[in-house]
Amino acid sequence: MRLRADATPTAPALVLRPWSPADAAELVELYRDEAMRRWTSSAVNDEAGAVQWIQDQQQGWETGHRFGFAIVESQPGGAEEQLAGHVVLKNVSPRASSAEVGYWTAAHARGRGVAPRSLEALTDWAFTVFSRDRLTRLELLHQVDNTASCRVAEKSWYELTTCLPAAPPAYPLAGHVHVRPRDL
Repeated sequence: MRLRADATPTAPALVLRPWSPADAAELVELYRDEAMRRWTSSAVNDEAGAVQWIQDQQQGWETGHRFGFAIVESQPGGAEEQLAGHVVLKNVSPRASSAEVGYWTAAHARGRGVAPRSLEALTDWAFTVFSRDRLTRLELLHQVDNTASCRVAEKSWYELTTCLPAAPPAYPLAGHVHVRPRDL
């Protein structure tokens, strides 16, 4: 399964593909970024942790409840792909009309439209693949102080609909809920 997002004048095309065990070493390097560690709920501290995280992503595909994609920058001339982030469709259920999306972007890829382009590709895929399962809306949740995620949501047509109260320790700060309906 591969999804694509077109190149822009400032960034290469993106390929969204399932995570692979070969990504483990690069994933560890990406998780050394302090900003990413602040905004993500998982921690990858070493290669064993990266392997486990990737196995969790693969298990999500097998169960059909979570679909995590590695975001890679497609280099001209078939050069080696570089990991640029992660985008995920989660909490998928055949009986539910909604699911949740999430993402993170590697430090080197921020500010070049990687997150919104990837989120758009995932959104289109989700509404196409799961239309027969009654999927009619996607939700994006983030902490209120994550202004970059608010901008990504807005660029991707996810409307801010409500605020959630903090629920420590799992959610120490209040959060925003953005929603995108299938028929936009």
